[in-house]
Amino acid sequence: MQDNNHHSNIDIDTQTIANNKDLSLFQSLIPVVILMGLLAYNIFFVEGQEWFGAYTNQYILLIGGLVAAFIGFFNKVTISKMVAEVWANWKSVFVPILILFLVGALAGSWLVSGIIPAMVYYGLQVLSPEVFLPASVIIAAIISIATGSSWTTSATVGIALIGIGSALGIPSGMIAGAVISGAYFGDKMSPLSDTTNLAPAMAGTDLFTHIKYMAYTTVPTIVITLVVFTILSATTETSGSADVSNLLVSIDNTFNITPLLFIVPVAVIVMILMKTKPLMALGVGVLLAAVFAFIFQGEVLESLSDSKVQTIVNSILTDTQIETDDEKLTELFAAGGMNGMLWTIFLIICAMVFGGVMDAIGALAKITKSLLSIATSVFGLFASTVVSCLGLNIVASDQYLALVIPGKMFKKAYQDKGLAPENLSRTLEDSGTVTSVLIPWNTCGAYQSGVLGVGVGEYFLYAIFNWLSPFTTLLFAAINLKIRVLTSK
Repeated sequence: MQDNNHHSNIDIDTQTIANNKDLSLFQSLIPVVILMGLLAYNIFFVEGQEWFGAYTNQYILLIGGLVAAFIGFFNKVTISKMVAEVWANWKSVFVPILILFLVGALAGSWLVSGIIPAMVYYGLQVLSPEVFLPASVIIAAIISIATGSSWTTSATVGIALIGIGSALGIPSGMIAGAVISGAYFGDKMSPLSDTTNLAPAMAGTDLFTHIKYMAYTTVPTIVITLVVFTILSATTETSGSADVSNLLVSIDNTFNITPLLFIVPVAVIVMILMKTKPLMALGVGVLLAAVFAFIFQGEVLESLSDSKVQTIVNSILTDTQIETDDEKLTELFAAGGMNGMLWTIFLIICAMVFGGVMDAIGALAKITKSLLSIATSVFGLFASTVVSCLGLNIVASDQYLALVIPGKMFKKAYQDKGLAPENLSRTLEDSGTVTSVLIPWNTCGAYQSGVLGVGVGEYFLYAIFNWLSPFTTLLFAAINLKIRVLTSK
């Protein structure tokens, strides 16, 4: 999901799941209950949601990890084992963290170079409010299918669509939900996606059988998503065409707008399509933007600092704010650079601490096995898989573990029920891959909210494809629709 080069660094063949016979289910759930309780208290009862300051969620994750560590000590799990698991988790997100830094640099450099303003300028003339949301779903889906990465889609066209939609007066939560819905649909259906390859590998089926079988639940879900967004586009009040013309004039007065600026984003997308590593593609995008800023936006650079070079460096590293004669655009044309990604990066690091300790003490395996033990019927087996994937996205904070652990645990159970492995691989994706973005402290939720600048709470309801997918797969299981069984030779 993060990119098409397996940036999770999870080795399918060597991935192990820690078991601990001494650990009870009650003990396994204690850290989870404390974590969820503290998070819920912070969300619903603390004004401003800053119980411990700006990094409250990070501290809560560390508290949960500390509780899990004490339970591990009580059950004779060594500190070295817990540290090793946390370190393995940190290594698995090292490249995504670098990508986050580059995305921050990209946002800042694309702003001062005029690339983002140009996207907004031309987008306002092409995408009308009446079709904007369903069009955003389709655009994001196409890019994600082509690249195999929802992360890349959000970091490129996603940022542009947020800018265009915000200028039109469409709520940012709706826009982010549309982008994420399309991006995760495309990611699921792309043979280039790492999760689309990982799920069938864990279940024991082949890639294209998995994609074909997954289409049965995925296509109806995206159709419903498009219908809902079409209705939302038709009924949501926007700024209107008169305001748009004023916005165009304001952008044109502030920046040197030219189609030549699109050379940079097109170059980045072409490099990704050619299988260039995302770190390289995004790095080139930052460097090209810096060059284009000198060529096309000399006045903008001079207005921000005495030194053009210093302005470029500041845009990459720290906050940048470009003043326009329109308040809405002034709010829009702001970027945090690499510094703006620190909160998200710290959240991911702390989530990996909690997930790593929970895995090391055997809590993840215990919770998953308990779910498996109550799956007495075919529907119960599907439901247990869905709950397991959702739970691991919450507890382990990593979508790869939400595929790997249930995949390993439930594979034999599906065989024993006479179910073909593509049932498991489809359910893993329908409930593990797509719901990761709905958890604020999951690597995917933290990434998307950080890149798009929209909180998970704001886009959760509008990420229709993502939360609807588990219900679709359960509905198919309940009515026994497209549930493939094994045939005896």
